[in-house]
Order: sequence, then structure tokens, then C-alpha cells
Amino acid sequence: MFKEKVTGLLQEALEQRKDLFLIDFSVGADNRIKVVLDGDKGVNLKDCMDVSRAIEHNLDREEEDFSLEVTSAGATAPLVLPRQYQKNVGRKLEVKTLTDTIEGNLTASSEESITLEWKAREPKPVGKGKHTVQKKQEIAISDIKEAKVVLKF
Repeated sequence: MFKEKVTGLLQEALEQRKDLFLIDFSVGADNRIKVVLDGDKGVNLKDCMDVSRAIEHNLDREEEDFSLEVTSAGATAPLVLPRQYQKNVGRKLEVKTLTDTIEGNLTASSEESITLEWKAREPKPVGKGKHTVQKKQEIAISDIKEAKVVLKF
């Protein structure tokens, strides 16, 4: 009963903010509510506070004791939804599939697949030595085991 009420309040809050989307949501046995958000333009503290207030102000602590944590998906958190890939087009990703690990620039994203591009050194077709070639690969989102944004410092 409590989880359904919280789920409804969360859905209402997200309907008010179409630029935010849910990454993870759980309600523990001890009424610990955890919400992880992401957004098309990122998530800031005010976004988390707005969602937190939308949930907390509509629950009665006299009726149910609970704790509430609303956070953003961290910079190093794996990408899990197609919408997250779309917002990261142009950034460098490390993508692990069942057979390979590829690091490249995300150049395109759809609901079904992503396209990565990178440069690689390969042996010359004729003669000795290596030359740099531009590689491009389309990867189905269903084949991705884990994908993370590579941060530059």
C-alpha cells in the first residue's frame, strides 16, 4: 500500500518535469525510499529537492515512518536507458559487450542502437609499419553489458 502511494506521487512529480526521468526506484522493508533520477539536461540539486518535496509533502509521517533519498545518477554511473545515450551524444564512452570492450565517441543514438567512432592503429595492408584508421561500429543496446561516460580531467 505504501509503495503504491509513493509510486503514484513519484509519477506525478515526473509528469510535471518531462525533462527528468527515472533510473532506479525502491522502497525497502523499513520504508527507505530511494529514487535515482537523470535528466535530458542533467540533474541539479533543485531538481532533486523538487521531486523530494513532491513525495514527502504528500506523505504523513504520523501514519508511516519513512526515510527518503532522491539523488541524481552519478557521473560514473553506468548508462542504462536509451534516453541516457541520447543526451551523451558527442561524449566518449567505454562500452562493454558480451565479447568486446570498445572506447570511442558516441556519434548517434536511437532506441535500439548506438554508434561509436574511434581511431585505431593497424598494420599497413602493404609494407611494414602501422597507420591510423577511423573505425565505426553500430552496437545494439540489447548487446551492451555496461556503458560508462569516460571523464577527462
